Amino acid sequence: MITDVHAHLLLPALHAEVERRVPDLVAEAADLERRRNGVESLQVSGAMVGARIPKLTDVGARLAAMDAQGVDRQWVSVSPNHFYPWAPEGLAVWVALETNRLIAAHAALAPDRLTGLGVVPLQHPERIVECLDDAILGRGLAGVEISSFAGDVELSDARLEPFWARAAELGAVVFLHPFGCSLDERLDRFYLSNTVGQPTENAVALSHLIFSGVLDRHPGLKIVAAHGGGYLPFAIGRSDRAWHVRPEAQRCRHAPSTYLRKLWFDTVVHDPVAIRHLVEVAGASQVVLGSDFPFDMGLDDPVALVRGADLPAVLTERILAGNAAALLETGVRV
Repeated sequence: MITDVHAHLLLPALHAEVERRVPDLVAEAADLERRRNGVESLQVSGAMVGARIPKLTDVGARLAAMDAQGVDRQWVSVSPNHFYPWAPEGLAVWVALETNRLIAAHAALAPDRLTGLGVVPLQHPERIVECLDDAILGRGLAGVEISSFAGDVELSDARLEPFWARAAELGAVVFLHPFGCSLDERLDRFYLSNTVGQPTENAVALSHLIFSGVLDRHPGLKIVAAHGGGYLPFAIGRSDRAWHVRPEAQRCRHAPSTYLRKLWFDTVVHDPVAIRHLVEVAGASQVVLGSDFPFDMGLDDPVALVRGADLPAVLTERILAGNAAALLETGVRV
C-alpha cells in the first residue's frame, strides 16, 4: 500500500463555530497572520485554498486525487490553521475533541484508504493526555498532529512529559507540522513565511526535542517530522559541534546526529538529492512518503519524486509503503 503520511483536511463548520464563540480572538489571530505572511501572500493563499476546497473536504474528490497520484492510503490530518494555539482552555479542549471526531468520521468514509490523525491542545499541557486518549482510544485514530510550539510551550517544556510518556505507551504517531513562524514580520514578503518559516520551525522544534533529552527519556516515541524535518538534517553537523564543545548543549546523552535515526521524516523536500541525504543521515527506515496534499507547496506527484531519487528499489519501496506500515504495526489496537 503506497502511503502518503502528510495530507490535510479542512473543517469549515468547526472554524465557523470557533469564530462564533470568540470573534475577537479570531480577529486577533487573523491580524497576526497578516503580519506574519503579508497581504500579498494571504491573497494568493486564499485563492489557492478556495480552488482546492473539494479535495480538502470531500472524500470522493480526495480518493480520485489519490488514484491520480498512485497513492493507496493517506494519513489525514487537519490543516494547521485548525490548531488555534491562542484558544483558552475550555475552547481548546472542545476543538481537540471535535476535531478528533470529525477526522475519524472522514476516515470512516473510506477506512481501507484513509487513516486519521487527531489533535491535542498543545498550549494547555495539563489537558493534553485526555485529548490524546480521546484520539487513540476513543476515536481509533493512529496518532495526533502537533505544531512546533504554542504560546509559551516549547516541545522541551517539562509540562509535556506526561504527553510524551503516554504517546510512547500508546504507540501513537506524533506528526510534527508547524503553523506559523516566530520570526513574524521578517518573513512577510516573497512567501518567506512558508519557504523559510516552515523549515525553520521544524528545525527549532526538533532541536528542542533532541537537546532537552526527550528522546532519551521516551525512546519509544514515534515522531514524524513534516517537510523533511526542515533545515536540521541538512545542518546537523553544527548541532554535533555544539554538543561536543558547549556544556549547556549536553543535556542529551549522545551527539544530536544520532537522534535522527530515532525520528521519521517525510519526503516533502522538493528535491531528490534531499531525499537521498535524508536516507543517508537518518536511515532508509526513517523516511516516509509525504505530499502536503492538496496545497500548492506540496508535491503534485509524490511517488514520482521518490522513484526519481535513484535509490535501490528495495529502499524506494520502503519509503513508499513499508516504513509507514511499520509505524502503525506497534500502535494500540482498538
